[in-house]
Amino acid sequence: MMLVFEAKLEGTKEQYQSLDQAIRTARFVRNACLRYWMDNKGIGRYDLSKFCAVLAANTEFPWVAKLNSMARQASAERAWSAIARFFENCKKSKPGKKGYPRFRKEQTNGSVEYKTSGWRLSEDRRYITFSDGFQAGTFKLWGTRDLHFYQLKQFKRIRVVRRADGYYCQFCIDQDRIEKRQPTNKTVGLDVGLNYFLTDSDGNQVENPRHLRKSEKSLKRLQRRFSKTKKGSQNRTKFRNKLARKHLKVSRQRKDFAVKTARCVVMSNDIVAYEDLKVRNMVRNHHLAKSINDAAWTQFRQWVEYFGKVFGVATVAVPPHNTSQNCSNCGEIVKKSLSTRTHSCPHCRHTQDRDWNAARNILEIGLRTVGHTGTLIVSGDIDLCTGGETPLDKPSRGKRKPKKATS
Repeated sequence: MMLVFEAKLEGTKEQYQSLDQAIRTARFVRNACLRYWMDNKGIGRYDLSKFCAVLAANTEFPWVAKLNSMARQASAERAWSAIARFFENCKKSKPGKKGYPRFRKEQTNGSVEYKTSGWRLSEDRRYITFSDGFQAGTFKLWGTRDLHFYQLKQFKRIRVVRRADGYYCQFCIDQDRIEKRQPTNKTVGLDVGLNYFLTDSDGNQVENPRHLRKSEKSLKRLQRRFSKTKKGSQNRTKFRNKLARKHLKVSRQRKDFAVKTARCVVMSNDIVAYEDLKVRNMVRNHHLAKSINDAAWTQFRQWVEYFGKVFGVATVAVPPHNTSQNCSNCGEIVKKSLSTRTHSCPHCRHTQDRDWNAARNILEIGLRTVGHTGTLIVSGDIDLCTGGETPLDKPSRGKRKPKKATS
């Protein structure tokens, strides 16, 4: 539905301070809308949009009126998004915490979102000017994406994001991304793990990069230096930024690995089957939680599904029940613990690596029911979404209701 391109903003220190004020104001509007919803039960999305005008007219908060009116509405939409997600989790009886909306606090990362006003692109698409009350001025755009291919009316909204290493501008463009590929007549089943990031049904294995583990030594050193600084000092600010930059680098390494691996898998196969893992439940094991989060299985799955949409490849999420215990040769159940890394079937004498055996089972289940979307999660229609940063939309994971037979 949308392409998201990102470029870094180059400006002066005073301009960055103006962007900071806009980001803080957007956060204030979101928190105020959330408080208004808590104090007045039964209000809806449009009531929050009306409340933005009340905030701007309030003399107690003169800085709110400086923010563009559409940016205020976008902040109210963010508040309503958190509220709607909470209601949806309650309606579905989601186990555990339902995600009650919380107030946003001051942090290194922050953003403000503009719609179709409050900003202007130059004719050569290399500069952007912010024209709201904060008067941030003109910034130079540094990025690899050429914005000349798109008309101005296709730019539906932009988002200014503050990170540890600077300020970035994300452009949301109304353009479908559809790419063609030659059929390979190949199918693959994927089993993700910790010893190896993934093992496919052909026996190929991809090493687990362990980005966080490799950077842990330097992260601990920076954390110790940061904890010894005095609160409110310039030294503390400096080490906080160094620590945030290091974590940002790790997250970028993890994302880059997930994107490249997912694209390679999708481009090489016509059907990709993988486990529908509940990672949120798996990280409750505190002995493995750090390694599971470092592997980023969920991020990898999101990119597999996204590239499946882009390239027209069917991606199938199968139930993970007994995929590691069943024998891929005879189908008998062979119980084994996590420490047992080799599958050895006493019924048919079949011996194989545990992950390879599981990948073969995953592929078999995916091929068996690839057309039955009521029992499995299948995505492959070309109707998604972004081009660069993050998948905006996810395919529906709910079971479809069967159609009534007509006579």
